[in-house]
Amino acid sequence: MQKIDSVSRKLMLESLKHYAKENLPFDLLRKCDEENSFPAEKVKKMYKDLGINLLLIPQEYGGLASSTSDIYRVCAELARIDLGIATAIFATFLGSDPLNVGGTEEQKKYWFTKMARENLLVAYGATEADAGSDLIALKTRAEQIVKDGKITHYKINGSKMWISNGAIADLYTILALTPGGPSWFLVPKDTPGFTQLKHEDKHGIRLANTAGLCFEDVIVPAENLIGLKEGQGFLQAQAVFGYTRLMVGALALGAGQEAIENAIVYANNRVQAASPLSHKQGYMHKLIVPHYIKFEAARAFIDKIAKILDENNHGQATEGAIAKYYASRAANKAADDAIEAFGGFGYTKDFSVEKIKRDVKITCIYEGTSEIMEMTIYRGRWQEHLKTRGNFYLDMARKMEDIKEIDFGTKAIALGLKALSDILEECRLNRLTRHQYITFELGRLIANAEVAFNFVEKALSGKVVEGCPFNLETIKTMARINAKNVALDIATNGAKLVNSVLEKPTEKDFYISQITKECVGISKDMDALSIVLRDTFRN
Repeated sequence: MQKIDSVSRKLMLESLKHYAKENLPFDLLRKCDEENSFPAEKVKKMYKDLGINLLLIPQEYGGLASSTSDIYRVCAELARIDLGIATAIFATFLGSDPLNVGGTEEQKKYWFTKMARENLLVAYGATEADAGSDLIALKTRAEQIVKDGKITHYKINGSKMWISNGAIADLYTILALTPGGPSWFLVPKDTPGFTQLKHEDKHGIRLANTAGLCFEDVIVPAENLIGLKEGQGFLQAQAVFGYTRLMVGALALGAGQEAIENAIVYANNRVQAASPLSHKQGYMHKLIVPHYIKFEAARAFIDKIAKILDENNHGQATEGAIAKYYASRAANKAADDAIEAFGGFGYTKDFSVEKIKRDVKITCIYEGTSEIMEMTIYRGRWQEHLKTRGNFYLDMARKMEDIKEIDFGTKAIALGLKALSDILEECRLNRLTRHQYITFELGRLIANAEVAFNFVEKALSGKVVEGCPFNLETIKTMARINAKNVALDIATNGAKLVNSVLEKPTEKDFYISQITKECVGISKDMDALSIVLRDTFRN
């Protein structure tokens, strides 16, 4: 996959920041938020001036064909500007995925060239009232129209809901049930019988247009069936789940960082009891430092999976779910604490953290709710646990145990991974996964464990992720704190989880006492990070 060099990528991100400063000031964003309106002209101008919409279009059709590593960084930066606008642009990326994955060469040439030349807004139409994450419940139908023994057209009937860019897109990719199975169709906005419904009045991302779609005998040429073969819809959708969910994780990361960095700047300037809030240990340890640790852990994980996708193009469904789940929950909690960090000011619309909090919640919902992610993560890793006879996480633990350097949290995360393996084995032996809540919690523990493991590995590599504002020593400190906290969470909550459904307590101790001893030094490390954060984000 084509990759933009680091210098060009930096210039692109700087151009985005400059464009936002000149064209999308907070007062305008707040006004659009109040009016529940999408700034279409500004986004179209962004397409024209910056070529953001060209990132996923192959070069031979007038695009930039950027890598996953490039696009996740752009998504994060867009989310720092406004998550609603970022969602609208991401919807164009998402809408082109079925074509990119399953389209014929002729279809790609025609439609991608049209998207590039005309700066089209695209929408992805899969969700229905009874078919959100459960696409098997699909009700929209595409009936064959046959002439002289040949399928010439399809007649689409049905409806969609919660469609990003729903009322404003120029082109729609629509999932419908054909005689051969679920299939994707390209439907231009002005097709007779196709109606875009009202823009939803939402809690957040109010700058993103979200609307329902209605199809009443909508006739499209057979050539608009993506891939020209029926029944490929689910495969085409599933092929990019890892990618699309990774991007939602990047969106969450960008929004969460913006909220906490605003809170740090505020804390540097807000004096209480003769000193700035950023000098108060309780304020920083509770409301600020834990969130930036999770952001850097998420950044490292997203970056790793993006690089894998750059090599393999598709797949990584479990890893994409982990990225989305971890980053979205981290960002949602961070935005909530950012409001508290501002005190009464944070609860007003004069400060952006109030809006970010309303916006970022959607990252826990769209592209699969947190509970769907927990189930996806659990299912993927449960199979690995069974296939390896319990060695999946033990192998990861051994890798950490072989490292003599103790400054990175290696011992703590090794113990946490061994505890996780024991917890999964207890669940297997006692058939505890019959309890749905158990599987949800296992998904949570697994996500935290894998992100923490990867963060320690990144620190051990001696390199920081491009775009990270901190040096290696700071990343080492963050990885160490995160490893200890995650290990303790796995052991204590895992033990509680298992014992909560057993008739008598398990004999396993899940390394709780050993992990507790590893927690020495966390407070000192948190103090050091407080200083780094307040010095890094002074303005």
